[in-house]
Amino acid sequence: MSTVTSVRATRPASASNCAMNGSPNTTCGAALAARYGALSADHLEHLDAAGVTAMAKAGTAAVLLPGAFYFMRDTRVPPIDLLRAARVPIALATDCNPGTSPLTSLLLVMNMGATLFRLTVAECLAGVTREGARALGLGDEIGTLEAGKSCDLAIWDIEEPAELVYRIGFNPLHQRVWKGR
Repeated sequence: MSTVTSVRATRPASASNCAMNGSPNTTCGAALAARYGALSADHLEHLDAAGVTAMAKAGTAAVLLPGAFYFMRDTRVPPIDLLRAARVPIALATDCNPGTSPLTSLLLVMNMGATLFRLTVAECLAGVTREGARALGLGDEIGTLEAGKSCDLAIWDIEEPAELVYRIGFNPLHQRVWKGR
């Protein structure tokens, strides 16, 4: 038996009738992902309330990709308030690829998550750590500082966490710890 780890929410699902309210622009990819037990769903600009509810019930994490949103000049923002209200875990990622998101900086992803999607500083930091690990099915191994987990972390030369999200082109990395070293 295979496990579904991630499904793009905007990709039409031919196995299911995904047209809702007669609109060809509305898809139910996230609901389909949740129905099949996906750990995460991404590209959620067209996510609707039914998809959010399905994700919440299934424990499917929302992976927001502000770099792709920006690069593709999308205008429809994912339904952040619905995701928050339903307590759907929100991860942030680069979606690094040459076609739709040539972005490699998690610092810039956090800035874009805050400015484009109106995420809080705490949501941005959790999105690239704890919730990112959860979306990958690695929450028991990485993503938080706990005994028994792999210790990968960055030590930042900052006064407050908001500096990581606010400043563009700023890399205040003081030291990196990788696998405990």
